[in-house]
Amino acid sequence: THTHTQSRVHGNMSTLTGTNKRDGKLQCEKSFICAKNGVKAESGASDDELTSDILSHYSSASETTSVLDDGPGSEQVDEQTAQEETEDKLKQCIDNLMDKSAKTRLAALESLRQAFSSRVLYDFLTERRLTVSDCLERSLKKGSGEEQAAAATVFALLCIQLEGRDEAEEGFKMLRPILTTILSDSTASIAARQSCARALGMCCYVSAADDGEDLIKSMALLESVFMSSYPNREGTLPTPKPGSPVLHSAALQAWSLLVTVCPASRLRVLLGIHLPKLQVCLQSNDVNYRIAVGETIALLVELGREIDEEFEVEDGEGLCECLKSLATDGNKHRAKNDRRKQRSIFREVLHYIENEDFTEEKIRFGVESVYIDGWLRRRIYYAFKEILESGVRHHLQFNPLLRDIFGLGAPLILDAAVKGNKISRFEKHLFNSAAFKARTKQRNKVRDKRADVM
Repeated sequence: THTHTQSRVHGNMSTLTGTNKRDGKLQCEKSFICAKNGVKAESGASDDELTSDILSHYSSASETTSVLDDGPGSEQVDEQTAQEETEDKLKQCIDNLMDKSAKTRLAALESLRQAFSSRVLYDFLTERRLTVSDCLERSLKKGSGEEQAAAATVFALLCIQLEGRDEAEEGFKMLRPILTTILSDSTASIAARQSCARALGMCCYVSAADDGEDLIKSMALLESVFMSSYPNREGTLPTPKPGSPVLHSAALQAWSLLVTVCPASRLRVLLGIHLPKLQVCLQSNDVNYRIAVGETIALLVELGREIDEEFEVEDGEGLCECLKSLATDGNKHRAKNDRRKQRSIFREVLHYIENEDFTEEKIRFGVESVYIDGWLRRRIYYAFKEILESGVRHHLQFNPLLRDIFGLGAPLILDAAVKGNKISRFEKHLFNSAAFKARTKQRNKVRDKRADVM
């Protein structure tokens, strides 16, 4: 674990979503699955069968278990052979990133996305990080919008896989310029810009949050994107261009992730600049952008109260009235699911602004549990969940970076007997309470040091 990540330890996080599955067969995956089964690829092979085999191969369940079935006739798995097969498959996918066919490159990127999100591959990737980074840079510079979006996502996963160490920082400095270029390019595809915004926030967070210059540059770029949604001098919101609310939401969420590691002196400036403008953005016509704005307001208020016990929101009464309206919105012109989602989120935001109430959420993985008990911790957890998807459960168990950030300590090594026994709820509560107090003290110390640097 690393000292610089401890400053981002903000406690205990939330529920998980299902895996994002793509239809269709992937060229590199097809060849390896068939090779594994000792047969040639048939042109009439079922796409569903291949996809099922691929997804099961990348299951986020523990891949290190040596027994598949405890019942009669169970067979021992040769772990070394299985590991070699997996690495051979990944090597082929990396080779396919340099293929002339865009379809083959996209298939390889999707395979790597699934593998990186569902496994911990630090040793394998440390030896190949430069090759992978070179291939991703080529896709970002020369690929279509779809390929750029996929490459940015894989790069974010690569930084997580490299555990925020020097190798990850080296890769971030290498690819940050191209991520910046795409994000700033109004002619680039919305999907590519959205993916680059998310990657920029995550990679800076895990790789360069202790570098004040990188942090400020990345935040400034993200600000330039979502501030185009801010009201003009007359207080009127601009008419959004097609697709822009999605991009603004991604940039705002990536920026708010980086806000969590800002020193107190910088936070005070940001609060004064952004809170008044964001309050006006609650009137946006896009429900998802409204929700992103509401969550960011709650986060900024929580940070303001953390650095100043006397902190108060400018025009707090007006903000609460607006939040009450959104929390009880019955506008029939909005979709029913949108109304339900909006009401739920803004009730939580309103309760926090008025009474500092937050509904604690709990997430379990293996025999461990972590909690989301504040807006800051919620933003950090959901940022990882957006990138890792359902694989966040596996990474919470085995990735030292996430375990350090979330205060979980070294990965647990449990034998079958221990796995069968549950830790009592009281013991978990004591552990999480102690971990939270330690994280808070460490975060404040590192935040003060970073303020001196900046």
